[in-house]
Amino acid sequence: MGSARAALATHLAAVLTPYTIPVGIMEVLQVTLLVLVAAGATAVVLIREPVRQVIVLSAYGVLLAALFMVFQAPDVTLSELTVGAVALPVLLLLALAKVKRREK
Repeated sequence: MGSARAALATHLAAVLTPYTIPVGIMEVLQVTLLVLVAAGATAVVLIREPVRQVIVLSAYGVLLAALFMVFQAPDVTLSELTVGAVALPVLLLLALAKVKRREK
């Protein structure tokens, strides 16, 4: 019975990673980032000029990556940085450049 408890405690310790900063500060950081992400998403929708919208979309991707990092999801953070903050904006800017070239 004792070894089962020790194994369970070891397993739980491996799953629950404690924050390196106090929990209260982490909660404030999480709520702050959630509000910033909501504001960023609203800004992306409200901006009408396509190039500025893509730039704000890239900043929104960085905010999402920061949010994922605060929620301790480093793999999702790296994916979001790669796709949401770099690849998607670059592709959109290239598409906008091609469309503007055809209009001339």
